[in-house]
Amino acid sequence: MSKKIVLFDVDGTLTIPRNMVKKNMLDFLQELNTKVDVGIVGGSDLSKIKEQLGENTVELYDYVFSENGLMAFKDGKFLEEQSLKKYMGEDKLKEFINYTLHYIADLDIPIKRGTFIEFRNGMINVSPIGRNCSQEERDNFETYDKTANIRKTMVNIFQKKYPELQFSIGGQISFDVFPRGWDKTYCLKFLEEYESIYFFGDKTFEGGNDHEIFISDRTIAYTVKSPEETIRICREIFY
Repeated sequence: MSKKIVLFDVDGTLTIPRNMVKKNMLDFLQELNTKVDVGIVGGSDLSKIKEQLGENTVELYDYVFSENGLMAFKDGKFLEEQSLKKYMGEDKLKEFINYTLHYIADLDIPIKRGTFIEFRNGMINVSPIGRNCSQEERDNFETYDKTANIRKTMVNIFQKKYPELQFSIGGQISFDVFPRGWDKTYCLKFLEEYESIYFFGDKTFEGGNDHEIFISDRTIAYTVKSPEETIRICREIFY
């Protein structure tokens, strides 16, 4: 068995955020998989990862980790699943959701749409604009947020109120909420057999959802700005 594995974030690393993967990337991943083991680790649930990477994603790669590894697959077979609802309990969940909805209701931003909170198996995804926005609205919010720091401000406030939870900004319009330790380093517990674990991600800055695995002493990590850069750096390292 290979003692090296390369883990890839999805949005901004393998695909343009929330877009379908391009054929050249799929072809490259299959080519790379002949040299080293390949794993996918995304913050989204499995259905969203499949929307972007293909319905056969679980079968294609050595490991697939959705929701940071809270749902894990190896060689196409289910390994383990962790539940936020069971971990936190209904009362704590309800209190957090109520607080979040009140905060967003009072938030003054250019537009709001719908689905401000998305409850996933292992995390809560919070979007100030709402996940029902169009791609154009999504792009505009991302640009706006770079100067207005809407998500960064929310995360700072929420972190003080809920120190037992962890907050990671990812994608264009949202941030993830989960118990401490349930970031992308969670998936590393399944990879004890590997001597070298490489990771590629775009949100590696502090507060980004790739940060913890990026700084982990168990990974050799790289920051990328596009799928094209991911391919280029991989070719420099593994070819």
